Amino acid sequence: MTTYALVHGSGDGGWAWHLVQRALRERGHEAVAPDLPTDRDDATWDDCVDTVAEAVEDVGDASDLVVVGHSAGGFVAPLVAERLGARLTVYVAGMVPRPGESAGEWFDAVGWHGEMADPDPVRAFYEDVPPELVAQATARERPTSARLGAAPWPMASLPSGPARYVVTTRDRFLPEAVQRRVAVERLGIDRPDAIATGHCPHLSRPEELAGLLARLVRTESPG
Repeated sequence: MTTYALVHGSGDGGWAWHLVQRALRERGHEAVAPDLPTDRDDATWDDCVDTVAEAVEDVGDASDLVVVGHSAGGFVAPLVAERLGARLTVYVAGMVPRPGESAGEWFDAVGWHGEMADPDPVRAFYEDVPPELVAQATARERPTSARLGAAPWPMASLPSGPARYVVTTRDRFLPEAVQRRVAVERLGIDRPDAIATGHCPHLSRPEELAGLLARLVRTESPG
């Protein structure tokens, strides 16, 4: 059994992963998706990692751990992977950081400009998500600490373990071309995995995403 630590992005909470959690458990795995303390003005990167680590610890046996970061969760996922010794880090439409870079600086650094995103936030993030899930997601929206958004990413380098990148090819917030550039320039992945969905595949295509995450584990397994 693999344990998946599912890390949500900015404005989200662990609820965003509930359909993927269920799908992974139906496949015989375990999955945790805690609310990061990103709504706290005093939150630090260590606080975020502590939250995920505690959720993983509650599972019991987490010797086979995969960390998955969606969007801005890409800043937290490698920190968790390094501390807990994860065997794989997966970025889903992920913001892959560089040492000393803040989440606020990331967009300019990768060549993303505001006009690339759909001006309607619902279309930008939830264009292909069922309306009832859009309503639930927007009702659960959480603020994100400005201090955390400005905090430099603290590690000297990304973890040395394996990493994969999942491109969302119909993304109206973070265009496919930007994601593919991030995968190449920051992870050395020139052939990333892909799902034909918008920015939130955990809500629009949860079964497909869970199936891909399960396959990635088999691909990265020794032998």
